[in-house]
Amino acid sequence: MNNDLFHHSDDRIDSHQHFWRYHPVKDAWITDDMQVIQRDFLPDDLQPVLTANGITGCVAVQADQSEAETDWLLQLAGAYPFIKGVVGWVDLRAEHIRERLLHYKQFPLLKGFRHIVQAEPDPAFLLGKEFLRGIAALQDFGFTYDILVLSTQLPAVVSFVAQCPAQKLVVDHLAKPAIRSGDIHEWANDMRQLGRHPHVYCKVSGMVTEADWQGWHADDLRPYLDVVFEAFGPERLLFGSDWPVCLVAAQYAEWCALLEDYMQGLTFAEKRMVWGGNAKQFYNL
Repeated sequence: MNNDLFHHSDDRIDSHQHFWRYHPVKDAWITDDMQVIQRDFLPDDLQPVLTANGITGCVAVQADQSEAETDWLLQLAGAYPFIKGVVGWVDLRAEHIRERLLHYKQFPLLKGFRHIVQAEPDPAFLLGKEFLRGIAALQDFGFTYDILVLSTQLPAVVSFVAQCPAQKLVVDHLAKPAIRSGDIHEWANDMRQLGRHPHVYCKVSGMVTEADWQGWHADDLRPYLDVVFEAFGPERLLFGSDWPVCLVAAQYAEWCALLEDYMQGLTFAEKRMVWGGNAKQFYNL
């Protein structure tokens, strides 16, 4: 990690990580092949990792779809100043969504919301009338929205972003391309379409877990990085670790080193944007 590139005034922000108190039923998505993360992960676990990698702050993102999760993350953010913002969950399809958003507007550390769309069986979930009504309300209250989908759900995302032209949107984990199998063409086409919308950003995160966990190589990831750097430019990409999920395939420092190496050819200003400037601007940190 070449920290001499960054002065202390240059905040490096991890735009995407999670905390949880592990519970086998609530966290059933953490399957036995992910044993390394079948335990609690709390701010005291993350803080030394961030420090060791020259990261000054982070955004905590929901992993459970409940308002209790949102409230818990806000408690953690209130107690640990390095947690600069929270992406929570609220039922965006609820009739009383505006009341809930009015309630949450009183917490300045709450920056936006996310729904685990990747787990929804309906490929057009994002285009549902109630859901779009909820997204329109987010816009009115100044909240961001994180798009968590699988690459197979991207056609709906392309329609979705066109229907919310004033809503700040960010695609999590490059929309989970099939790095393991090397499929890239349809995904790349969809991502280029998304990149044409100036209100859509993308998190450079969650890649190692889409590759072969034990056998991935930096060269497997490069073609996918090439696509998003071309489609969004350094002005709309946010560094994220997806810690602790990333630990099934890589250490935090390995991911930082890979990205640092990939961005060697960028200008100092461009690197600053990806490493933290864009996260600060997108989430108003």
